[in-house]
Amino acid sequence: MGLTLQQLRYAIEIASSGSMNEAAKRLFVSQPSLSNAIKELENEFGITIFERTNRGISISVEGMEFLGYARQIIEQTELMENRYTGKKRSPIYFSVSTQHYAFVTDAFVKLMKQRDLSEFNFGLRETQTYEIIEDVRTLRSDLGVLYLNESNYKLMNKLFSDGNLKFTPLFITNPHVYIRSGHPLAHRESLSIYDILPYAYVTFEQGENNSLHFSEEMLSFVQIEKNIKVNDRATLTNLLMGTDSYTIGTGILVSDLNGDDLKTIPFDSTEVFTVGWIALKDRRPSEIASAYVEILNDLVSRNSFDLNHFLL
Repeated sequence: MGLTLQQLRYAIEIASSGSMNEAAKRLFVSQPSLSNAIKELENEFGITIFERTNRGISISVEGMEFLGYARQIIEQTELMENRYTGKKRSPIYFSVSTQHYAFVTDAFVKLMKQRDLSEFNFGLRETQTYEIIEDVRTLRSDLGVLYLNESNYKLMNKLFSDGNLKFTPLFITNPHVYIRSGHPLAHRESLSIYDILPYAYVTFEQGENNSLHFSEEMLSFVQIEKNIKVNDRATLTNLLMGTDSYTIGTGILVSDLNGDDLKTIPFDSTEVFTVGWIALKDRRPSEIASAYVEILNDLVSRNSFDLNHFLL
């Protein structure tokens, strides 16, 4: 029957939502109709785009390549329609999955202020480390933001390689301790493991993938006796401001969000951390994704000598 733009849009929506059911709802079509359209598309090209399992669907390796082409075709078609027919473009889709960094949110805010879009469908997911990699690998997100260090880079690079992902550095930093301004250690210029041992360490929950390689905090201590697990940045911030607990991160602090309530102190460590973003290797970034990366780079370069301007 030949390829149709509608089929491509269907495939993109399924990849974006990660579920045939959810995609059918968003597209206002029945699930059987959607499934048939995708089967016809797969038969047309002799490939399997989506692999069906008991747990749902996942995108095959050849499916990821196909979807990369599909997105480019749809984007170019919409540009052409807008140029020559005046037809209103469909919403712009863009999504980022990230570790719990407020500077990523700050860049998102700047992107929205910079663009006067009549319609858009954006996503910003602060999530677990393994999920970030999976989101980008399966095209649920365009970009993922996380860090590499000496202890995790071998595993991470293998996961990147297996998922056809590329890591691009944003900045390099040493670990810093985050505490409230009234903390007993707030006057110190640097802190050691012995200084922080009496206090509770607040860390982000990593779910089933709780290996130290996926830890979001920049240092893991085996001798820590007081530990609090959280799963969102607001809870972590409230705990830091309301108690003598601490966490360890990049040294970047968003003063606009927390005023002078929190401060960062360098931790005595020779470890170096590279914070960066991942994306599919063979997929050309969309115009909106390129603009977002540009904003991220600008934020980092403007604050490279004053990392106390941002949070985590």
